[in-house]
Amino acid sequence: MSRPRGRPTHGNGVTRDDILTAALTLLDEGGGQGLTMRALAIRLGVTPMSLYHHVKDRAGLLRALSDRVHAEVLEDRGGLVDPRAEVRAILIRYYEAVSRHSQLTLAIFATPEAFAGVTRQITERLTALLAEITTEPHLWRDILVDHAHGSGLSLASAHGDPGLQEQYRQALDRLLRVCDDCEEEGRPRR
Repeated sequence: MSRPRGRPTHGNGVTRDDILTAALTLLDEGGGQGLTMRALAIRLGVTPMSLYHHVKDRAGLLRALSDRVHAEVLEDRGGLVDPRAEVRAILIRYYEAVSRHSQLTLAIFATPEAFAGVTRQITERLTALLAEITTEPHLWRDILVDHAHGSGLSLASAHGDPGLQEQYRQALDRLLRVCDDCEEEGRPRR
């Protein structure tokens, strides 16, 4: 068992897990502007410099938060063999993560260097699956991920309205049918 690191202003040191939990709470409460290393240190009762033993910088903190929040998106839930079904399952879990922690999504948008780790793995997995469905996997990946972002952020602002969750699933199914229909009909892509 490792000893918590960080120079406390009072009390015990801090762990990486403590930092990520407090940082996510700060983001959820006050948005991206509320998450500063100073505010995080105050929340944890440590000096700001002690945080850098655990995370390199704010972008590193956002990457670690994203990895934590989005880890469940790629979890294998029953070994789906149909690429379309797996795309749907991944996107629904991603949409749910975006709606639960919308401020994290917005902070990542504002800090491009924070896009790495699990979010990059999600993107790569979706691209590979869509390559089995369509000749334009990058185009459809961008359409579907942007749809998940927009719908997830809308759901967050509507405080989890279950009607919006069902609308997202219906719209996602329609988009996936269009993706399939374009391939089957051999329509040219724009």
